[in-house]
Amino acid sequence: MASNREQLIEELKGLLEQDVTAVKDQVEHIKTQFYKEPGELTEEEAEAYKAQEEEFKAVLATYKAKRAEAAQKTAQEQEANLKRKEAVLEEMRTLAEGETDGVMANLQRMRELQAEWKEIGAVPAEKVQETRKAYQKYQEQFYDLVKINIELRDLDFKKNLELKTLLCEAAERLQNNENIVEASRALQQLHDEWAEIGPVARELREELWERFKAASTVINKKHQAYFDALHAKEQENLDRKRAIIEQLQALNTEILAEDAKTDAKGWEAATEKVQALQNEWRTIGFAPKKYNQSIYDEYRAECDRFFQAKTAYFKGIRDTFTENLKQKRSLVERAKAIAEGVKIEQPEGESVKIEWGKAADELRELQAEWKTVGPVARKYSDDLWHQFSEACDSFFNAKREAAKGEREKARGERAARAAKAAANQGAEGLRRMRDRLQQEIKTAENNILFFTAKSKGANKLVDDMQKKINELKKQLEDVKTQIDNEEE
Repeated sequence: MASNREQLIEELKGLLEQDVTAVKDQVEHIKTQFYKEPGELTEEEAEAYKAQEEEFKAVLATYKAKRAEAAQKTAQEQEANLKRKEAVLEEMRTLAEGETDGVMANLQRMRELQAEWKEIGAVPAEKVQETRKAYQKYQEQFYDLVKINIELRDLDFKKNLELKTLLCEAAERLQNNENIVEASRALQQLHDEWAEIGPVARELREELWERFKAASTVINKKHQAYFDALHAKEQENLDRKRAIIEQLQALNTEILAEDAKTDAKGWEAATEKVQALQNEWRTIGFAPKKYNQSIYDEYRAECDRFFQAKTAYFKGIRDTFTENLKQKRSLVERAKAIAEGVKIEQPEGESVKIEWGKAADELRELQAEWKTVGPVARKYSDDLWHQFSEACDSFFNAKREAAKGEREKARGERAARAAKAAANQGAEGLRRMRDRLQQEIKTAENNILFFTAKSKGANKLVDDMQKKINELKKQLEDVKTQIDNEEE
């Protein structure tokens, strides 16, 4: 796209080296191509486009200045031509209104004036018809006065008849030209030539002119119908473009932003709709000239409004994700520090006093804080959660292992003490021990039913609790056996 615009600028520069009064259509075509919808641009492309546009406008301004200068020069030349033609007309009027006795002597001068008239260039458009009619009038008046031999007059009439007949045939052929704009321009040229040709025999003038006029009417009607259809199509294009703008205006970016807090699919659907509308816009032709720029500016403003709102929303989301990422990384590091502290404080083969309760409370606070932190980008989410949960599991596994050791030690001590109720208290002590063990088993079994696993380490805790229940049941059997032995 960038290289294409640069090429258009070079083409426009090249046209400045030509006759600027003859390249208007080419310049308009280049302008249309240059300002054709560029589509979505990156920031860098937008800057390049802006620079190219400034250069293009500068070259265009040079063209306009040259064209204005040429137009001024043309206007001056046309005024000079008008003065010359007015002088010719004045002399022709004098000859046409002169005495018939001197007509033969004036015939050569009339022909010289006719030749001079043809050599003179164009006059201001508003004077063309006036001077042309005067020229034809004085020609016809003069020739009506000419009392020369019939052969000379018939010769001129015959020559003019041949030329005007050819113009009639040319005008009739133009009816088959499918390019009506080109045909209309060619017809205007034929009319200019017709006006420059002298009269034909009086009895043929009306018939010949009607033939030429009839052919012209057909082309003029086609030309009018063409532009009527063109204007109707342009109005249809305007209506279609307004409908697209209305659909863009109906997109409520505030609602989209609010809905996106729970589901961002609304932005995706709206973006697809905007892009579809943009594609449709590009297929629509020009609107009426007076609306072309304003309707495009309105369309561009609505597109910009949507994409700016979308960009602002997702920038805010990215900023929030970044802050959430920072917080979650901090929580991971703090959780790891607690888990690593446990490993450091109880090296293998040594027994170290650890404040398990305090450390567990700190870790639970981190878990609660984790739940309050919002989401992060998907590419970080799983890894961060894995690291955090792994650190938590590592700590609680170590805590359970330590608790298991303490429980086993306590169970051994209780068993020793029990063996010592039983020895000292006999059957009555054994029964109390039996009742206590039964209550402990019942409590443990109730607790295990209500335990809910929330991490991969939960099954290990359930296993430990089941082992405790099995151990209590073993002790209970031993006590029951001792009770039976006592009773015997």
